[in-house]
Amino acid sequence: MKRFLAMGVFALSLATGGANAAEVFVRFGPPPPPREVVVVRPGRHHVWVPGFYSWNRGGYVWTNGYWAVPPRGRAAWVPGRWAPRRGGYVWVGGYWR
Repeated sequence: MKRFLAMGVFALSLATGGANAAEVFVRFGPPPPPREVVVVRPGRHHVWVPGFYSWNRGGYVWTNGYWAVPPRGRAAWVPGRWAPRRGGYVWVGGYWR
């Protein structure tokens, strides 16, 4: 029974991960980003991850930036962006480099 339950949870996690990997395509680009207020750095190892526009229910929604600790030393955050594609824009998510 435990094995069956574990297989079900694993299958559900795979299905959820695949749904998140779908490409977001929008016919028009986002508005200019608002001016962000960067608060005091909480620690010397923290890196600022800037805010970004995401697409939700037919419109762009702003997500504020935040301080984060890199997953490894000297890692740099590469911000996400809306890349122009034929007939619209595609979201390319940010990542640690």
